[in-house]
Amino acid sequence: QVRLVESGGKLVQPGGSLMLSCAASGITFDNYVIGWFRQAPGKLREGVACITRGDGRTYYTEPVKGRFTASRANGKTMGYLQMHNLTPEDTGVYYCAARRENRAYCPLVSSGAPSEYGHWGQGTQVTVSS
Repeated sequence: QVRLVESGGKLVQPGGSLMLSCAASGITFDNYVIGWFRQAPGKLREGVACITRGDGRTYYTEPVKGRFTASRANGKTMGYLQMHNLTPEDTGVYYCAARRENRAYCPLVSSGAPSEYGHWGQGTQVTVSS
């Protein structure tokens, strides 16, 4: 049974930092792209970052470029999202997702990107507020 569990979300002040973790089980982790998405109240789920299998190339959406860093530890079947310089606009539920993939393909930007991932975690709440 595939399971993804996010952790690390909490209330943080603007300008602060957080690291989110995604623990995966039930999959051959090395064969999966890991995506990070977020959803703010009343808004659609949007892509944040993704990291390919293999050489672990990373991709980011514009709002988080230069502030967020995705990484993975294949031996530990863990994904991470390091977030710096957080703003209230970063508030939302953050999800990790996994997609079985043979190529260096990382669905992220399009509105249909979430549908390309077959496995999702339950999400972790990040609130940026003073």
